[in-house]
Amino acid sequence: MKQKCYKGLNFIPYIGSDRIQARVRELGGQITARYEGRNPLLICVLNGAAPFALDLFRAIDTDAEISFVRLSSYEGMESSGKVKQLLGLTEQIEGRDVIVVEDIIDTGRTMHKLLGDLGAMKPASLAVATLLFKPDALQCPDVAPDYVGFEIPVRFIIGYGLDIDGMARNLPDIYVLADEA
Repeated sequence: MKQKCYKGLNFIPYIGSDRIQARVRELGGQITARYEGRNPLLICVLNGAAPFALDLFRAIDTDAEISFVRLSSYEGMESSGKVKQLLGLTEQIEGRDVIVVEDIIDTGRTMHKLLGDLGAMKPASLAVATLLFKPDALQCPDVAPDYVGFEIPVRFIIGYGLDIDGMARNLPDIYVLADEA
């Protein structure tokens, strides 16, 4: 892994793809054990969670389904503080085991809104799997992810689905802003 530059900002390696994939396999094993024979529905929050959700979906060794929603709360490198639903869920989730798959939980506002919306649809169970969790940034104490890839400090990161104005999502590794390392 080498340094990357986007928008005039330098990013350095933070979490390598081998480590990410090993952790995804562990999470897949935990989900398999919990939902064996129950056919959970994974709901991927687009766009950022797509790489994680698809890798996690493949790591689950029991019947499961996947669907997608698109929410937004970021503008550039900052959270706008407002959650906008852009593309909604079409599946019926009442009585289903649902696992929301997110790329990162920091303030928790996006997840709080989504969990409220999904909870109103009366799923049998509702869990959250996130690749990254910033507990020090959390502003919604009711948001507690069930499956966490990595707990990280409050830093701006890119790669493996995480972007800076749409760029860097395709990187297989995760990078941190060099000034914050």
